[in-house]
Amino acid sequence: MTDTTIHDETAGTASPANLPPDLGRGLAYLKSEVRKLTGDPGVYRMLNGAGEALYVGKARNLARRVTSYTQPNRLSNRLMRMVSETETLEVIVTRSEIEALLLESNLIKKLKPRYNILLRDDKSLPQILLTGDHPFGQLKKHRGRKTRKGDYFGPFASAGAVNRTVADLARAFMLRTCSDSVFSARTRPCLQYQIKRCSGPCVDLVSREDYAGQMDQARRFLSGESAAIQRDYAERMHAAADKLEFETAAIWRNRIRALSGIQASQDINVQNLKDADIIAVAQSGERSCIQTFFIRGGSNYGNRSYFLSHNADSSAADVLTAFLGQFYDDKDPPAEILLSDEPGDKELIAEALSSRAGRNVKLSRPQRGDRTKLTAMARHNAEEALARHLADTGSQRRLLGELADLFGLDAPPERVEVYDNSHIQGRHAVGGMIVAGPEGFNKAAYRKFNIRDEGAHAVTEGDDFGMMRQVINRRFERALKEDPDRTGGSWPDLLLIDGGKGQ
Repeated sequence: MTDTTIHDETAGTASPANLPPDLGRGLAYLKSEVRKLTGDPGVYRMLNGAGEALYVGKARNLARRVTSYTQPNRLSNRLMRMVSETETLEVIVTRSEIEALLLESNLIKKLKPRYNILLRDDKSLPQILLTGDHPFGQLKKHRGRKTRKGDYFGPFASAGAVNRTVADLARAFMLRTCSDSVFSARTRPCLQYQIKRCSGPCVDLVSREDYAGQMDQARRFLSGESAAIQRDYAERMHAAADKLEFETAAIWRNRIRALSGIQASQDINVQNLKDADIIAVAQSGERSCIQTFFIRGGSNYGNRSYFLSHNADSSAADVLTAFLGQFYDDKDPPAEILLSDEPGDKELIAEALSSRAGRNVKLSRPQRGDRTKLTAMARHNAEEALARHLADTGSQRRLLGELADLFGLDAPPERVEVYDNSHIQGRHAVGGMIVAGPEGFNKAAYRKFNIRDEGAHAVTEGDDFGMMRQVINRRFERALKEDPDRTGGSWPDLLLIDGGKGQ
């Protein structure tokens, strides 16, 4: 968030009669804290009485930035509510504004403050890994940190896209996909060898040198040299056919088809675009969709939608700024990022991403030519995805309304928690909780409870009622501790418990 964003949020300022009751106290507290601040860059956190982070922001000048929150006539309704809830201000002074921006992104992802624009669906994206710590490297799907030696390619938009590409690469380059432990235990070729998707290195059916050549070809293909690889394969196919070695020619033909299949699934006009992300935003009220296309080695690795909740007066620039900081907090940025809108602090973001990547990262908003068509395509996909998402949300709200009528509730539930227990003949008992709301199932809020047979709420083996009692007790003991005033959105409006009257 930029130092000036707060002044862009003046829409919807509250009338004196509608001011939050604790606004005066919050303003007085922040004014007293401003006197202690310096003009250094840094990150500030606003906390409520329970110590929960309400907001995390970065500043070029901490004193000036926090001062802007003490001017009620320049605050939106949302920011007035935030100030009224603020009881503690914490600051971290940094050496530069770039360092502050990187720290801000990290803290937002970690603390998930209620008043920040949050990227909720941010699980790690899958990649393809050619391992480099084994004489016969493995071709595999990878998620998470790059802790293993080897060459990483991606990200891909979905696990399905990676699985299909791995299967086609194995067919084209005859690389093993088995784990190292399976590889070392083999005494005869597996099914992958029989169906010509592996060259059988586990039982020495291919030399180390030849296999290294296959790995290198796969590496080159994934790095963008697909045309050269296909030309080489075509020459080998024709040479075999000229020698009347039709079975060999058919092998090369099938490998060419596998490579063509990969390229067909990646079909998009990305001329002169080698490594880039194409990012566009679509907005409707308090919801936005970010659509991201991943271009690596000149090929399209797929696209993915991300949905964000925010204040209705948040601009596309605000949304993009929040997204870029959180999205690339734990991901390597490509050489170029094409954007549908201009984010706040574009140069600072580019400098921060370049610093993190150890190379130059360029952010641009194309104005003409083919690249403009790419961002327009991404925006169209974002608009379509947002429309579908809002339609699904509307359907979910109607269902919750019907549920409220069925159970005689005063209003449709915003948070529904469903509980069940499971065990194996009374042992290894666990309880499960899933959560649903107006936007569907909230998988990030799911919980598993390992049933305890000693200490508080201990249960005897096979006691289903005792198991459920323990789960419910533990759930709400934690809720009372973490959200005692029930303002954090973690308390359910409805519990659904699997069982009979005893439950």
